[in-house]
Amino acid sequence: MKLLSLTNDFLWSFPLLFLLMGTHLFFTLKLRIPQRRIGKALLLSVTPEKQNGSGRNLSSFGALATTLAATLGTGNIIGVSTAVALGGPGAVFWCWLTGILGMATSYAECYLSVLYKEKNEEGLFVGGPMYVLKNGLHHKALAKFYALSTVCAAFGVGCTTQANSLTQTTSSTWGLSPHLVGIAAAFISGLVILGGIRSIGNICMKIVPVLGILYIGGCCVLLFLHHDVLARSILLILKCALAPNAVIGGAAGYTLKQAARYGIARGLFTNEAGIGTSAIPAAASGTKNPSRQAYISMTAVFWDTVVMCLLTGLVIVANMLKHPESLLHVNETGLADAAFSYLPFGGNQFLSLALAAFAITTLIGWSYFGEKAFAFLWGDRNIGVYKLIYIVMIYIGAVIPLNLVWECTDLINAVMVLPNVLALFLLHDKIKT
Repeated sequence: MKLLSLTNDFLWSFPLLFLLMGTHLFFTLKLRIPQRRIGKALLLSVTPEKQNGSGRNLSSFGALATTLAATLGTGNIIGVSTAVALGGPGAVFWCWLTGILGMATSYAECYLSVLYKEKNEEGLFVGGPMYVLKNGLHHKALAKFYALSTVCAAFGVGCTTQANSLTQTTSSTWGLSPHLVGIAAAFISGLVILGGIRSIGNICMKIVPVLGILYIGGCCVLLFLHHDVLARSILLILKCALAPNAVIGGAAGYTLKQAARYGIARGLFTNEAGIGTSAIPAAASGTKNPSRQAYISMTAVFWDTVVMCLLTGLVIVANMLKHPESLLHVNETGLADAAFSYLPFGGNQFLSLALAAFAITTLIGWSYFGEKAFAFLWGDRNIGVYKLIYIVMIYIGAVIPLNLVWECTDLINAVMVLPNVLALFLLHDKIKT
């Protein structure tokens, strides 16, 4: 544990942060700022397109919804809360900036994955960084390494950690048994997972937009109630991000280094731009146009980090200014709880329901990432084995301590970045806008 912790602290302190932010900046400039076409991308995401190949492939919107199901989760709430607690209000700005720049990397990942996708034995499109490494770089060993890392990450960040977050939320709010919650989560998620990609896509298309709208609505209500400190909150975030001083009691003495480190790290964790997993459902769409799907998939980072993480951060900082007494005896993950307690319609219950629902959708979305990586390594005929293990791991994750799992997951995410970013740079001339 100590060795893992020291390794992760080193990797995620500066080496990976510099690598990923450098990648984001490179593709932002190389692709002539694709972020400026976000309006076009949002319009494309809700515009139907004639699909190529089997009608059983995901639609473009289904691919986007599956990506959002996996990335919209506890990181958008607890992750932002932790970033503000450890890095000060300025962390919100750096988290937001990571999302703005990360859209370019997401575009590049998804473009290459659509370009180098192939059909499986069932005639369905499959792709992702492992196929880019195999078909684009012709490096099968590196492709297998990435796929194996994705399977491990699916059992970690996508499964056991989300199940544990679910039980912690339901136990603290409603006193439910972790065993009962674990069985219920495994059963509900299992019904969707066993139905295959069409089942996953259909459920995600129905649930994810509703969850997103409800959560954004709750944040907007709180910002309206705190409108008198909203301008001060924005100024405080900018001030602490660029030239921090001792400001609020709990946020006193933070440095620019701390704000950037925790803000960037949490932003990267929540939107996964640079890790490459969002490119897996993008490649499963039936679209004929890699650029079109890349623009659509790029909006996942926009909604995840640019919108939802920013709203969460604004709500937390506004609450710090208006109700500083609510921060007494609150730990680093409790800033969001303190802020949402001022919702006029059962704020803590609302937040707990949101966390629980996001955890379930993340379980479903990440199951697909791991499934495609598993099939790459051992074939489609053995997918039933993977699904069974994944469903069982949901229950196990709900009832066991997860310190070791978290540390292993952080390390796996780090090693997934390296082959993915290598492929992006070596094949950057293939990417068009």
